[in-house]
Amino acid sequence: MNILLCCSGGFSTSLVVSKMKEAAKQKGVDCRIWAVGEKDIDENLPKADIVMLAPQIAYRAGDFELRCRQADKKFVMIGQLDYGRCNGENILTQTLEALS
Repeated sequence: MNILLCCSGGFSTSLVVSKMKEAAKQKGVDCRIWAVGEKDIDENLPKADIVMLAPQIAYRAGDFELRCRQADKKFVMIGQLDYGRCNGENILTQTLEALS
């Protein structure tokens, strides 16, 4: 499974990605998780099974959801509390639920 996180520049999600990778390892979930800035979404979308949008660009959710739907990809907004706390386990659980 390929999980793409998208934020304004791709940098603020790096800690979230690390925490999600730790949680995936502990749960035995085989996945690739990476983050990009919103300007790089089109080039990365084909590689993803799901796109998770960071709260700081929630105003772009409609556009990203449409792009994902057109590409037959799942789309999820990351909860602000989990994102702010870098709760990789909760975000990974949210991802797995969206994909099931």
